[in-house]
Order: sequence, then C-alpha cells, then structure tokens
Amino acid sequence: MNEPYDPSKAVQYILDNASKFAAAKSDRVYLEEFPKSKKAMLMAACGEKTTVAREQYAYAHPEYVQLLEGLRVAVEAEETMKWKLAAAPLSKVVKRKYCAAGLNAQCNLKAPMPSDLVSWEDVAPVGSEAF
Repeated sequence: MNEPYDPSKAVQYILDNASKFAAAKSDRVYLEEFPKSKKAMLMAACGEKTTVAREQYAYAHPEYVQLLEGLRVAVEAEETMKWKLAAAPLSKVVKRKYCAAGLNAQCNLKAPMPSDLVSWEDVAPVGSEAF
C-alpha cells in the first residue's frame, strides 16, 4: 500500500533542480538592477529638458514597462522553484502516520464496551461533575 520512503529521492530532486533555481534567481536579480540602467538610457534619449519630464518619459516607455513584466515573470519562476525545492524533503514528513478516518475504519462499532469503562459508567458522582 505505502511505498517505503527513500530520502535520497528528495535529495536528488534538490540536486537536479538547484541549477534551475540559481538561474531563476540570477534572472530576477539582473532584472531588479537593470531598470536603473534602462531608465538612464531612456532619459538620455528623451528630448525634454526637465528631469521630471525625462523621468516621466522613461517610466512610461513601452520598453521600461516590458522590463517590469519580465521582472514579474522572473520573480514568479524563482518563487515557484524555491517552494518546490523546499517541499521536496517535506513530502513524507507531512504524511500522517495516523488519521481519524483510518483509525475509525479499524474500530468494531459492535464490540462490547470494556469492563473498566462499564464500571466508570456505574460510579456515583462525588463532586461538581454531575450533569
């Protein structure tokens, strides 16, 4: 029913995917830093004189907006890989050894009540436990 847990599989998954995570993170870091350079290039290409107008031009430029979209995609890829790698060793830890449904399935609901529990039913209340 349950296959034996092989911890080496989780370790191998992490080793196999570590380079993908590293690439995703390097893409994200690059795309976090590159907008500064792109903004400077776009501001320099703008024909306006004031800094505010040139900055507005740069932030509204389609190339800058596209760069931000790339950053969004890179962060998503990095976070997905990060959580897949974090979940790999936990896959068997999270699985419960016992669950209520499994324990209830093992019970014989028609079995007589054990004698020690029957005797508890017959004990007279001695304090404030009476209902």
